[in-house]
Order: sequence, then C-alpha cells, then structure tokens
Amino acid sequence: MKNTILKLLEYVYYFSLIILLILYLYPGSLVGYFLYGNLEQQPNLIPNPIGTSINHLIFFSYITTLALIVRSKAINIFTNYLFILFISFVLEIFHLIVPNRAFELYDLIANFAGVVIILLINSFIKWRKHL
Repeated sequence: MKNTILKLLEYVYYFSLIILLILYLYPGSLVGYFLYGNLEQQPNLIPNPIGTSINHLIFFSYITTLALIVRSKAINIFTNYLFILFISFVLEIFHLIVPNRAFELYDLIANFAGVVIILLINSFIKWRKHL
C-alpha cells in the first residue's frame, strides 16, 4: 500500500512539473483565462501585499514538498531541489522572450523562497528526530 501511494505521488509530482512548464511558457495566463475569461489577468490566490508572487511561493512550496517525498523512493535529477531552483530561474528568464509574459524579480524571489522554506522545514523535522 505504501509503495502504491509513493508511486501515485511520483506521478502527481511529474504531472505537476508538466503543468508548471505549460503555465510558465504559455503566452498569457491560462489560470486567468479559466477563472476570468481573460488571458491577461493573473489570479491572486491569497490577498496579500506582494500580489500574484504569492502564487509562485505556493506552487514551488508544493512542488518541493512532492520532490522531497518522491526522493525518498526514486533519487534522480528531477527530484533534486537544485533542479527545482534551476528550473524556477530558467522559466522566469523565459518570460523575457515569451509573448504576453514579463520577467518579475518578485516572482523569482517567491520561487526561491518556496523551495527554501520547505527545505528549512524538512531540515528542522530531521533535526528534531535526532534529539
């Protein structure tokens, strides 16, 4: 049963990576289109002072959490947190050339913060287990 759940989470993780690529590289906001019928409107999942960058923080926290869970079973480059940091940087840089998208430093910082927060939480949990 445990292996089945881990395998399912592995599929969810890889599917989430594909969704990430589609959302980042599509010229416009697909989520905005589905929610508001407007490719130019970015949804704000949680009202906050940093705007839509919170969406990046949430998604990269989610994908890093999945990567850490999947990594316990299948260790490869795609489950490495350095890969997630790299892909977050590269995809944000692609916004310089993708039509109707814009490079946002706050989005990049939120991407990195999402990864780092989950890694710090994971390190704290491991540290607490050793006490």
